[in-house]
Order: sequence, then C-alpha cells, then structure tokens
Amino acid sequence: MKWIKALLATALSLALTWVLNTKQGDIPPFGKFLSPFQGFWRNAEPANGFPVAQTLTLPGLQQPVQVRFDDKHVPHIFAQNDHDLYFAQGYLTAQDRLWQMDFVTHVAAGRLSEIVGPARLETDRFFRRMGLKFGAEKSTAAMLADPTTRTVLTSYSDGINAYIQSLSPRDYPFEYKLLDYAPEPWEPIKSSLLLKYMAFDLSGRSDDLRLSNALGKYGPAVVQDLFPDYPQREDPIVPVGTPLDFKPLPAPPTPPSFTAAMSNKVAQNEPDPELGSNNFAVDGKKSASGFPILANDPHLQLNLPSIWYQVQLSAPGVNVYGVTIPGAPTVIIGFNDQVAWGVTNVAADVLDFYQLKFKDASQREYWHDGHWKPVRRVVEHIVVRGQPDRYDTVLYTHHGPIVYDKDEKPFMTQTPTRHAMRWTAHDADNEVLAFYKLNRARNYQDYTAALSTYGSPAQNFIFASSQNDIAIWPNGRFPLKWRNQGKFILDGTDPAYDWQGWIPQQQNPHVKNPARGFVSSANQFSAGPDYPYYLNWQYGSYERGHRINERLARMTRVTPDSLRLLQTDNLNLNAQLMLPRMLSLVQGQPLPAAQQKVYDELSRWNYFYEADAIGPSIFELWYSNLVKRLWDDDFGLQATGLEMRAPSRDRTNTLLLQEPTSRWIDDRRTPAKETLETLARLSLQFATDSLTRKFGALGPEWRWAHQKSTDILHLAQLPGFGRLDLNVGGGAGIVNATSERNGPSWRMVVALGPQVKAYGVYPGGQSGNPGSAYYENLIDTWSAGQLTELVFLRSPDEKHPRVQAAWTLQQK
Repeated sequence: MKWIKALLATALSLALTWVLNTKQGDIPPFGKFLSPFQGFWRNAEPANGFPVAQTLTLPGLQQPVQVRFDDKHVPHIFAQNDHDLYFAQGYLTAQDRLWQMDFVTHVAAGRLSEIVGPARLETDRFFRRMGLKFGAEKSTAAMLADPTTRTVLTSYSDGINAYIQSLSPRDYPFEYKLLDYAPEPWEPIKSSLLLKYMAFDLSGRSDDLRLSNALGKYGPAVVQDLFPDYPQREDPIVPVGTPLDFKPLPAPPTPPSFTAAMSNKVAQNEPDPELGSNNFAVDGKKSASGFPILANDPHLQLNLPSIWYQVQLSAPGVNVYGVTIPGAPTVIIGFNDQVAWGVTNVAADVLDFYQLKFKDASQREYWHDGHWKPVRRVVEHIVVRGQPDRYDTVLYTHHGPIVYDKDEKPFMTQTPTRHAMRWTAHDADNEVLAFYKLNRARNYQDYTAALSTYGSPAQNFIFASSQNDIAIWPNGRFPLKWRNQGKFILDGTDPAYDWQGWIPQQQNPHVKNPARGFVSSANQFSAGPDYPYYLNWQYGSYERGHRINERLARMTRVTPDSLRLLQTDNLNLNAQLMLPRMLSLVQGQPLPAAQQKVYDELSRWNYFYEADAIGPSIFELWYSNLVKRLWDDDFGLQATGLEMRAPSRDRTNTLLLQEPTSRWIDDRRTPAKETLETLARLSLQFATDSLTRKFGALGPEWRWAHQKSTDILHLAQLPGFGRLDLNVGGGAGIVNATSERNGPSWRMVVALGPQVKAYGVYPGGQSGNPGSAYYENLIDTWSAGQLTELVFLRSPDEKHPRVQAAWTLQQK
C-alpha cells in the first residue's frame, strides 16, 4: 500500500511540475513565471539600480565606445567609427526594448502563431499574403548591396545579438516569460520587416473595392458627385500657385476602356481617419531668435512600450539626436547642429488592385497583354504553437501577390478576392540610406540628396537649417498615373493599366522658403489642382492643416513655446463649421427637457476640445450619428449587401449645409420621408440618451476626457501594463489629435541657431520593462502638454547637470 501511495505522490508531483512549467492556452507556465530565481520577479528594477559607471566588454566592437545616460535614461553614444556606432545603438536599444522589436517583426513576418498559437493564424496568413516578407527580402538585398547600409545593418544586428547572447532565461524581458518563448538571433531582414510594417500601417489600405462597388451600384455621375477628385475645402501642403522648377513628364494616356467604364457605371481605399501627423517650421523672419524653428508630432497608435526610442548618435561626420523605431538603425526624426527634420504621412495612392482572368480553375496561368502568363506559387510554412504546422500557398503575378485567391472572408474587408495587388512596399528601396544621409545633413542640398533614395512609405519631409532655409517635400516613390488610376479596381489583363513608370523624384511636390514664412503639413493634399501629376483623390481631412496654417500666418516673433502651444491646440474646425447648422435644424422643434438642456449647453460652447468641456462629448455623438443616419441606408453593408465607403466629411458637410432637398437625406428603409430636421432631431436624441445612460443627467461627469477615455495599452494588450483614462483633451481631426487609442506619439520642437536647442516628449518611457522606473515616466509630462529639453552633447566629456551615468563599451 505504501508503495502505491508513493507512486501516486510521485505521479502527482510530476504532473504538477509539468503543468506549472508548460504554457496552457493563454495561461503562462506559472511555475517558471513565478519562480523567484528566474520568474518575472527578476525583472523588477530598483530606482537606484542603474549603474552610474561600468565597462562592458563586447565581442565584435572595434574600438572603445563612450556612452552617457541622462536623467531620462537616453543613451548618448560616442563612437570612433560607423561600425561601432550602430553596433552600440543595436546593443543599447535591445537592452531596453528587445521584446518589443522582436514581437513586431513576428507580426510583420506572419509568425505570431509560433508564439500564441492558432488564435493568430489568420493574422499570419494575412501579412504573408500581403507580401510584407516578400518586400522586406527585396529591400534587404538592396540595402546589403550598398556598402554603407550594409555596415549599418550588419553592425546593428551584431549589437543586438551581443546583447541577446549576454542573457540567460532568467534575464529575459518579462513578456518572454509570460508568453513562454525565447529571443532568437537578429538579422538585417528584421529591420527591413519593421519598416515594411510601418509602410503597411501608413499605406497598406485601399478603397478600390468599396468605390468600385459604389460605381457599380450608382453609376459614374453619382460617384463623381459624392467622391470628387478635390474637396471644396482644402489648404494644400504646397500652396496653390507655387511655381514649378521642372518640366513635367506626360502622364500615361487613359485607356479608352477606362473612360468608357467611367462614363457608364463605377469603385475603393480609405485611410484610417485616426492616423495622421503634424509638422511645421517657421523661418527666421517669423521667429524671435532670427533662426528657423521646426516642430513635428507623428500621430500613431499609443502603446507601451513606446513606439519611439530616443538616442544621440555621434561618430566622425555625425552628431545627431532624435527618435528611432526600436529595431531599425539611425535616427528617423531629429536634428543635429545644422539642420532638423520631421515627417508626416503623405497618403498617396500607392496600392492598387487588379482584376484577373485565370485560364481555368487551377489558377496556374493568367491573361495579360494577349498571352497566358504563369502564376508563381509560393508555399508559406506557418508554425503553430501546440498544433501541426500549416502550409499556405500564395499566388504571385507580375503585379504582385493575390492576397486572397478564394471566396473567403478577408482579414480586412476592404481587400478584394481573386485580385492581384501592386504596392510600393514590395519594391526594393533603401530607406536606411536616406536616414543615414539625413542624420549627416548640413544644408538644404544634403537634405534633398538624402530624400532621393527614399521609397516607402511616402512621407512629408519637413526641413529647417541654421542657414535660414525651410522646406517641405512630400516624398517617396509615386507611380506615374493618369487621373483617377487606382481610384477603382483596374483591369489586370490590359498592360495599359499597369504602372507605367515613376514621377521623377526631383518633381515630387516641394516648396522652399515660401513668402508666407512657414511650411507645414497635416496629411492634407500634397499640392493644389495646379500640380501636374495625379497622386490620389483623397487625403487627411482639411481641418488640422488649415488650423495650423491659420495660426502660423498670424504668429510673429515665434518661440519654441509658441509651437508647443500650437501642437496642443484643441479647436475643432469641424464643430465650428457644423454645430451652428445642426442647432438651426432643431431650433423651433419641441424638445424634451433633457434635450433642451443639451441644446442650451451646446449653444454656449466655444468649439474647444478641452478635457473638462462637455460640448465635445455631445457634439461627437450627435454629429457621428447624424452622418450615420444620412449614409447607412445608401452605403452601409447591412442595407446594401456591398462593401462601400461613405462620402468624405467634406462632401457630407456640403450636403448638410447646402443641399436640404438632396435625394440622399431620406432613409429608404422606412416608409416615411425623412428630412434633415428629422435626422438632426433623432441624432440629438441619440446623443442625449447615450450620455445620460452612461453618466447620468447632464453635468460634470459628461466631460470630454471621460467620454473619450484615452488609453495607452500594452503592445500585447496585457491587462495592468498600460495607463487608462488619461485626463487629456483633443481628438480626431484636431491639431492635438489625441483620440481614444491614437495620438501624438512624439512631440518635438527644435530651435536652430548658433547653439541648437530642442524639446521633446513621448507618452511612455525609454525602457520596455514594466518593472523599470523608465517604463512610463514621461506620460504625465506628455498629458500636460509639456515638453522636456533634450540633452544634446557636443562631446562625451561635456559637463551637463542632467548626465547621470557613464559607461564604456570595449572590444573583447
């Protein structure tokens, strides 16, 4: 009997050991996770635990590297050659952000299932079918063929690997322990995958399908009316009337069949309205110092760890400070002694879908240019944790991949099935070389030379120099198109529909030292209708750009604080335009007491989206529900059975303001004939009831920060590792574009001059470790709309009161 008990006890112990050390679905292996010797406890960092001085011996370094850390934990790296500079950047970035950079490359490469199991299988299929790895391989080959970027990428990878090799499992970042996997060696293609993932985020969506469906259902006249090529209200980046300094190439002729289709019936690509960015610069005539001042705040999803990582890189020929994407070398947005630069997204149409004609059901040949051409088949091997591996065959044409080749529900509903995709992110470009040169730029000529190698995603590169030049170039590789090419799905059988070439980079929209004394962008149209090439039919909404230009035009004796205050401007021009009209639509109608109080509250509101204001909470619900009631019956999936997009805000506002008898006002799903007044009253009732249910009767609880609830979540959405319900104003379509999950991911202001001064902040911290004091230490500064002066050292020996630690990295 005793031996049976002993056997059972042993079996129970073994089973318990296995359970505690094995990941069970989403539950981590608690034995390892909670272990005091190697579990997450090991990741807690005491506030005074960071070494103020130490020497690290690293295999692969060529000469000693000096590193200074300031009080925000920013590394200032002083190396004696490029190899060691990027080696150290890789090592130190990995030390703070290893899991983040590794995790994002798994997403981009379609390898999440390896970590989390079958729940992410469709995500993996989607990114593989979008060809992110396909594009990354081509760009990696191009970057490794260039001796400069080969040194940058391989040194950076070697630095990351030196850090990984220094770790034992007990040192792994917390997330590896929670998800129960280990870091793998870094390769240059991972840096390229990060850049392609950014390209997907900023240019990987398309309205071709939705607009094609609208064309087919309503015909060309309606599409031309509701989806015009240029909006009624616009304030383009390059001012209308800016003289051309080039002779434009002729655009490809529009194929007769396209014209015929446009004249009889009609199609799709909608950017995420929450994504955007601002940048602006004033020249010396407008500034108090007599030198230019530049500001930039890219709007992206707000996450912890932060999207950006601050660093100073110094070596012979370069001394630059700014932010970089963890996993990618060089500085992406920043400044040096002579120049500063920043970026916003261009939103050009650089992704088109082509309708295909297959020879037969085997889909091994497709018709193009009068011939059957072979389809290239690529087998994707997907490793799935806890399950057998999966194999997925992706079909490729000369256009690009067929994202979905069967009638299945796409991961993104705007993706058409059985169509080939042409996308600039699949081309071999060398973006790292562009940033390498920007980091070393000394003047306008250096800046334009750097932009010449940049491909994707297209960005509005703003620039200022101590020589008193300011400029902006919407820049990247833009296909040479006829007007409206790519607005709808294209004919994949006719070579006339292929991309015929590229707009010469020197002829991208640009302006230098304009008479108005400033340059700016906020994702709006790159240029006016007088620009000779077609780039897209829709961009970011007009309001942010116009508000920025309106305020900059009035400014004199600008200081860095002037631009900081502009970055946090909370006036909503859309509310300013539309609220008087909406109030007039319900004026005179008998309103219940609760709605009357809401009406009165809005009548007193000044259109500013401050955190404590009540007006924004009501207006946002009222306006969005009014728009929904206007378009859902005509363009909603449920009502029409088709994927379509609704007309833009600009077109919608014109209808609400000027077309009270439009056919689109009536809700065709009801027997009654609706009017604008009816829709306005019903949507006001909806807004009032919604807020009352959520917060009680009209009062302080209706404040905008409560309703909006800006959250900064952990990148993997791990509960308890983010910051929720931040007390901040702003919103989508406002200069301070802080919405529920998106916002200014980095705010920077740089004052050029004999002694450059710069200020910046992002909503997070330098460390990716939740157990570190530097994980989220900058969030409160960011929430308050304040900036921190950035420590920019001229030498490793420079005395500075905020420099707190000095390390030496030396060769082994």
